[in-house]
Amino acid sequence: MLRVLIADDQDLFRAGFGLILGAQPDMEVVGEAADGEEAIAEARRLQPDVVLMDVRMPGKNGIEATREICATTAAKVLVLTMFDLDEYVYDAVRAGASGFLLKDIRRDELAHAVRTVASGEALLAPAATRRLLEDLVRRPAHGVAPRLAARLDALTERERETLKLVAGGLSNAEIAASLTVTEHTVKTHVSRMLTKLDLRDRVQAVVLAYESGLVVAGESDNGDRTRD
Repeated sequence: MLRVLIADDQDLFRAGFGLILGAQPDMEVVGEAADGEEAIAEARRLQPDVVLMDVRMPGKNGIEATREICATTAAKVLVLTMFDLDEYVYDAVRAGASGFLLKDIRRDELAHAVRTVASGEALLAPAATRRLLEDLVRRPAHGVAPRLAARLDALTERERETLKLVAGGLSNAEIAASLTVTEHTVKTHVSRMLTKLDLRDRVQAVVLAYESGLVVAGESDNGDRTRD
């Protein structure tokens, strides 16, 4: 049973999300919070699997609360907002969020999103994903590249190659086809890569790949690949 905490300063949104998720056979809404400070306290007390996090809340906002929850608990954070603004996408990801969706999603999409981030995958609204990548490729790599690049030394060549493909937005099936391996093998590479780099999910892997200089805008990787 997935344990969910809902953090939103509007009663109607908390009630609506609670009804949708509480009706799912595999989910339990274990608590609510009306601001960032309460969200942090409840996440630590209740230890939920997933926190639905509003961005604009009184006191500590959702980004600040996400950062503290991800740093001090095992909960995955799914950010929900009415505002489709670039800085929220990047800041939420940098704070450790595993997902970013607008509040106009359908009820079935919300339940799917909770299951997705609970399983360890990352989930961003398509428009948010596109803008995040566009923002990353505009950011110069100098200054942070040497420090971040050093973290990549722990990876094998195949794990580095997998990271580059993940950063290119490829799914596991597409990576498997590109590397001529099975999806199970790809999942193993991704899991080991995330563990070695101490990353929570694929979105953070994309950020590190661009900021370290491993992936550069306009580069293509057409090298020959062999079966594992």
